[in-house]
This record gives sequence, C-alpha cells and structure tokens, in this order.
Amino acid sequence: MDSQSQMLKGLLEGCMLAIISEKEVYGYELSEKLHEAGLVMVKEGSIYPLLLRMQKNGLIEGTMKPSASGPDRKYYHLTKQGEQALQLFDESWAQLSQAITYLRRKRDEHN
Repeated sequence: MDSQSQMLKGLLEGCMLAIISEKEVYGYELSEKLHEAGLVMVKEGSIYPLLLRMQKNGLIEGTMKPSASGPDRKYYHLTKQGEQALQLFDESWAQLSQAITYLRRKRDEHN
C-alpha cells in the first residue's frame, strides 16, 4: 500500500462524515462527491464497507427511499454521535494541518 493510500485510509471516514453532514446521500452519490473533491483514488467498492462500519458504530443511519431510476436506494444521514465525530475530526485535522504546515515551512527555510 502506498503512502497516499495509507494517509487516505485514516482520513476517509472524516471526509465521508463531512459530505453526509451537508445532506442525505446514497453510496454512489457519496463516491461522486469524493471524486469531485479530488479524491479520485477512492474506489466505490471501498466506500460501502466503511458506510456499514460507520452505521454499526452509530455515526450514521441509513433509510431506504424510492429511486426514480431503478431500485430503492439507502440514503445516509448523520446521527448526533456522527456530528460529534465530525467535530472531533475537524479539530484534529486543524491541529494536524497546522503542524504539517509548520514543518513544511521549516523545511523550506533550510532549502
């Protein structure tokens, strides 16, 4: 597994929570939104196991709804616990991002 994949694995849940927090989405729509954000390396098949785990952990809930273009779709929304997890992710990301920016600036100063 390359380093980009390893980093993404740890961040994907937070990215998915952020998208789901905007509005209810179904799996394929979530995949499209990740790709629109530039996360083109995320395969649709890797999203569903994570959705299932997030649902088992109480971060999201799924509701089956009719689709105009085929079978019913499962739409996901955040639970209160999911909202808290997203807030924690945002705070952690801000701290991590700040530290990485600092280290990159220090490196650039020496080059």
